[in-house]
Amino acid sequence: MPWVSRGGGAISSPVIPRLTGRDDMAVYAVWNNKGGVGKSYLTFQVASEYARTHPNQRVLVLDLCPQANSSSMILGGIEAGEAAIEQLSGMTPPRTIAGYINDRIVSPYVDTHSGASYLTQARTINNAVPANLYLICGDEELEMQASRIQLACTAGPPNAWQIVHTWIRNLIDDVRNSWNQQDITVFIDCNPSFTVYTELAISAADRLIIPFSADGSSKRAVRSVLSLVYGVVRRPGQIQSQYYRNTQQFLMRLPQIYSYVGNRLTQMNSSSATAFRTVVLEIFAEVFRVYQSNPGLFAIHPGGSPAPINRATFRAMFEEQINDANTASVVSGAKGIPICFLTSGTKQFSGRTVQVNQSQLDKQQPNIRDFVARIE
Repeated sequence: MPWVSRGGGAISSPVIPRLTGRDDMAVYAVWNNKGGVGKSYLTFQVASEYARTHPNQRVLVLDLCPQANSSSMILGGIEAGEAAIEQLSGMTPPRTIAGYINDRIVSPYVDTHSGASYLTQARTINNAVPANLYLICGDEELEMQASRIQLACTAGPPNAWQIVHTWIRNLIDDVRNSWNQQDITVFIDCNPSFTVYTELAISAADRLIIPFSADGSSKRAVRSVLSLVYGVVRRPGQIQSQYYRNTQQFLMRLPQIYSYVGNRLTQMNSSSATAFRTVVLEIFAEVFRVYQSNPGLFAIHPGGSPAPINRATFRAMFEEQINDANTASVVSGAKGIPICFLTSGTKQFSGRTVQVNQSQLDKQQPNIRDFVARIE
């Protein structure tokens, strides 16, 4: 069934090939084509809580953002986390994502099987996170490597683009094999810009989590996600992304949409609450239209659940809302203490003393716990 744009024009649905062979683990990319929606914060909280509630399963975070914000939080926050990143990136070779990418730049078309050597067990640096949480640390050097990654996409064999876009998938397989554990869960924190290393992250993912904030630009960004990754166009003649066209050419798998998440939402008064509801409803309408015309883009969950048949059941399955915990959210990220581990009381960081109230924790902790409980 064709997707119908707002203007009423019928546009062909994109064809999304789904390759088999990766049902032994779940890889979640956290991405929106917009900065400031809390991708790194959400990655930190969700991965930490997932690790806490799955103590017998190793959980991996891949930080594919040059800003390395999720790495900073996982490794201890503003001070300790930043110091740890400096230490890891200063090693020879760097024990970061940039170290692995450099291996692949040197050997772009032959798997180096070196991914596991770049792992860090987060608890060895930050004792506030679960012992089963592991990290491939982010690195600002990734930005400088982008042009060489692009060159590798075009300088080799006819399928060079396809091979390069499996680098992160290779890394995950290396980690899985080194652990001798088939069933691992991975969360990838992505850079907002749809640059080549974001493409590599999306190509490695099974499922996509799309955070958004309560503003009009988030609606435009969600449209961009649907267009850039899945080739969804809103009007006749609109150009599809080169990334989407290449995935179709090489019959590459794409992640299915798992949820769109209103992240750290604040409703201070009736007017902002009304504005928030308007944005959420508009984003819902945008995503639901795509579901109606191409339900195969979406990951029905939990396993065995019936597919949504109307607006209410679709929203119940795919929409999540995470309230802002205000000061508690700031303290959680700044000190590297997951929000579900954080307690009320006086806290100190960066020479400041602040008060975390239980009422603040009560705003967000249930949201994170409920969301993570539904992640497979």
